Amino acid sequence: MMLITAIVTSILSLISPDSDLYSRVGLVRIDGSSTVFPITEAVAEEFSESAPKVRVTVGVSGTGGGFKRFVAKETDISNASRPIKANELSLCNKSFIKFIELPVAIDGLTIVVNKENDWVDNLTMHELNAIFEEGLEKWSDVRPEWPNKKIQVYSPGTASGTFDYFKEVVIGKHGSMRSDMSVSEDDNVLVKGVMGDVASIGFFGCAYYFENEDKLRAVPIVNPKTDKPVAPTAVNIENGSYYPFSRPLFIYVNVRSLRRAEVRGFVSFYIDHVDKLAEEVGYISLTSDMRARVRQKFAERHVGTHFLNVDGEQRHGPFEKLYK
Repeated sequence: MMLITAIVTSILSLISPDSDLYSRVGLVRIDGSSTVFPITEAVAEEFSESAPKVRVTVGVSGTGGGFKRFVAKETDISNASRPIKANELSLCNKSFIKFIELPVAIDGLTIVVNKENDWVDNLTMHELNAIFEEGLEKWSDVRPEWPNKKIQVYSPGTASGTFDYFKEVVIGKHGSMRSDMSVSEDDNVLVKGVMGDVASIGFFGCAYYFENEDKLRAVPIVNPKTDKPVAPTAVNIENGSYYPFSRPLFIYVNVRSLRRAEVRGFVSFYIDHVDKLAEEVGYISLTSDMRARVRQKFAERHVGTHFLNVDGEQRHGPFEKLYK
């Protein structure tokens, strides 16, 4: 088996060498997560220098919206800020779509407030739940010593994987987010919203915070395991202490699309260059061990998801243990 794997890996590496990129012609269609968008856009720009005749389009429909287009066979690759859901996997199966699940970076979902907000020093998971599910109206409802100012909430749209991840962690499966939020699939709109209201709060991926940390303030979140406030720094996100908001980011690749040389070339290029480019746009690169696993999964054309069990239920545990 090891010999066969080695032979397959060798053959596949010959199919799509970087040296052949310049002569390739074609189209690579991508859509999905706004969180993953900056990474994929950076890869696409870099790729265009090596493969100027290949057109790469990158849309921002949110993770859920991206999977809808993926299932409809309108895209070759889907950006996702969460693992695929059971219903999305079912639709892929019905459409006879096989995919390869590839982690590309680590994100720390970041809760932000206005720069002039000088009272919120940290938040617990219970307080986040009270704000986002129970819908507390004023900051003084969260803690009596905080000002009597109306809370304005900014959230990614419901098609966003960031919304799904936040809801699952903060609210749970059966709860619902407050109905009076200002929502947008465009994280830049959320940034501007929080900037414009001193009593506002919002959330999105860490890259958008790092890009705007002169305009917004990140709120340290109390780690429920250690009972200590932890800020979303690169170190804390990478080592997992920024819990429970550290999370992997993904691309999902349609196996049928890999029959086209331009798609094979782009995905190979993505895997080879994403470490540097993810860090450049504000995310955390995978560990060397995880990078090796991703390369192996792609080389072997390993199909399916690592994050659902045979009954379609979500698997839980450290990312590194699930993606094997």
